[in-house]
Amino acid sequence: MKRLYFLPPLILQTIIWIPTRIYFKLVHSYSVQGLKNLKRLKHNKNGVIFAVNHSSELDPIMIPASLPFLSHMMPMFYVSREKKFYDNSGWRQHIYGGRFFNAWGAYTVYTGLKNYDLSLKHHIKILNDGRSVCIFPEGRKTRDGNIGEGKPGTSFLSYKTNSPIVPVRINGLYKPLVQKDKLGRTKIEVIFGEPIYPKDLFGSAISENSEEGKDISIEEFKRTREVVMDSIRNL
Repeated sequence: MKRLYFLPPLILQTIIWIPTRIYFKLVHSYSVQGLKNLKRLKHNKNGVIFAVNHSSELDPIMIPASLPFLSHMMPMFYVSREKKFYDNSGWRQHIYGGRFFNAWGAYTVYTGLKNYDLSLKHHIKILNDGRSVCIFPEGRKTRDGNIGEGKPGTSFLSYKTNSPIVPVRINGLYKPLVQKDKLGRTKIEVIFGEPIYPKDLFGSAISENSEEGKDISIEEFKRTREVVMDSIRNL
């Protein structure tokens, strides 16, 4: 990963911030809550993991667009499937998993390796550099509007890099459950929850003298993922 890998997504996400905010403000009934919860991370030296429910293609755009302009948490990086995953996905195959995805800040998670260190090597690097990662723990878009079971990778990244997790809930983008305001605009709400620190999830297992990510069982990562998912559901 090149040293200046953060510049393309920073430029793209900054450029698109203004038209995106204008669009959501004019076309939709759009609100952002919980930004005060991010203020306590202002002096955080580690990266930040934004764990978000997934209901729409617009979700990856909503998160950076909902942060303050030129936020210190920008740019946002993402967890993407391998390019071959999108080969039979219509128009998506021309955008997803390719160079544009990298330019936007999306890096591949390698599946089937049974080794989180290898599967999430890009995101470990990004978080260790003090950057922000947006991850959709469910691994796919909701099929019924409910927030499903999460995958353990989110907890692993938090433990491995000692990075806090910010639970985020997006309401209003799952079409069957869309609500309208008096002007007929779709109600969209982005809620940032209170940060969850590794010590909150793993307790005494967090130690400066331990090698992060090596002495925690997969069962523990599965347990803590539900803490994260419940935090998203409760927003």
